[in-house]
Amino acid sequence: MAGGKGLPRPHTREPGGTSISEQIRAVIHDLKNTEMHPHTETLLYQAARAQIVEQIIKPKLAEGYIVLCDRYADSTLAYQGYGHRQDLDEVRALIRYATGGLVPDLTILLDVDVEVGLKRKTKNVTEWNRLDAYTLDFHRRVRAGYLELVKQEPGRWVIVNASQAWKAVQDNLRARILEQLQV
Repeated sequence: MAGGKGLPRPHTREPGGTSISEQIRAVIHDLKNTEMHPHTETLLYQAARAQIVEQIIKPKLAEGYIVLCDRYADSTLAYQGYGHRQDLDEVRALIRYATGGLVPDLTILLDVDVEVGLKRKTKNVTEWNRLDAYTLDFHRRVRAGYLELVKQEPGRWVIVNASQAWKAVQDNLRARILEQLQV
């Protein structure tokens, strides 16, 4: 999502980033909510996204800022679309409604083998959530979904090999972001 150069770059996360979105995040990620239907999950993500887009992202872009967001609409396509095998056209329609059609200028995929990623995640049990607890097959579909999204819009995506050492990943991320910002 474009914005002006030389300005501080607000950053946020999804779901979350606003009081309302953080409350929705708590419901979505709560390990006790195992009975949540994939449609409910998808709609809750869109509710949180609509809030952050209207309350934070659009106003900051209008002020000329560059907004960095940890996850956005592509995550819904990967997790709820590909992961849960929901109809991608229906999911895309919900995303368009929630975002008003706002699409990032750049999306970075930190790509790592599913088993490696889940093993890393289990080391930080304070962040383990309901989606993390899904099956290995679900997470494989999510990763395949992300890779399919990259194929569909290669000009908007950058893949960073997250299997590298942390410093190498950070250096690669920094270089790709600065390249996009042309700083």
